[in-house]
Amino acid sequence: MRLISSIVFVLVAIVAQAQHAAPRQPAAPKKDKAPVATATPEKDTVKVTKDPRRFIPTGVRFGTDGLTIARNFYDNTFSGWEVDADVDFDRYFLALEYGTWSRSFDGSGNVYDNDGRYFRTGIDVNFLTKDPEKNMFFFGLRYGRATYSEHLTVDTTDPDFGDIRDTYHNTNLHGHWYELTTGLRVKMIGGFWMGYTARFKFGLKTNDGGEMITSDVPGFGRTDKPSTWGFNYVLLFRIPLGKAKVPTAAAPTAEKESTKEK
Repeated sequence: MRLISSIVFVLVAIVAQAQHAAPRQPAAPKKDKAPVATATPEKDTVKVTKDPRRFIPTGVRFGTDGLTIARNFYDNTFSGWEVDADVDFDRYFLALEYGTWSRSFDGSGNVYDNDGRYFRTGIDVNFLTKDPEKNMFFFGLRYGRATYSEHLTVDTTDPDFGDIRDTYHNTNLHGHWYELTTGLRVKMIGGFWMGYTARFKFGLKTNDGGEMITSDVPGFGRTDKPSTWGFNYVLLFRIPLGKAKVPTAAAPTAEKESTKEK
């Protein structure tokens, strides 16, 4: 009995000692990691500024139409000449053409002749914009206008009155028309240029209310068709007005982005 009491006493003491033991401290909470600042790469930006002076003319070209000059030698019904000029405004060229024109036809007792002047003006758009020599492949539009007079002499033979000559006149006539153009201008050497212009002429209007119907309009040609084609081979010289300004790139600017720590 005494032995049993001793064992119970020892067990009670062990339990009491365990209850008074220091409580286990909880584990320290994990600390949040401080945000790490990351460096963003610098961005270099290049701003291309367009020079507003690019529309200032840099040169004037002037010359003549070689085919019109040559026509005086191989076509005995024609007499005339033509001068051509243009000036650049960036890729746009203001064109002006002026000429004289005389025709004379003789056949079957009839003699027709006319004499006049004409001009054409319009815009050509260059599609070779990156060519350092400023060579041109262009499309354009023209307005043409002519002032002229014409005469017709008709010889007939009448059995009763013999030979009869009738003369008809149209004076102070005007005509105008439109043209679609395309062509080339190529720099040959120095300031000498060569090229061609192909023309589709249409929309002719005249004020021929005189004694006869107009047969031929200077600068346009025959009037028996509503439209016609033309071709010029030009020889030009260029006079520079200044050096063309090339768009410049502004100095690179660094854009830095900083991050804020949360």
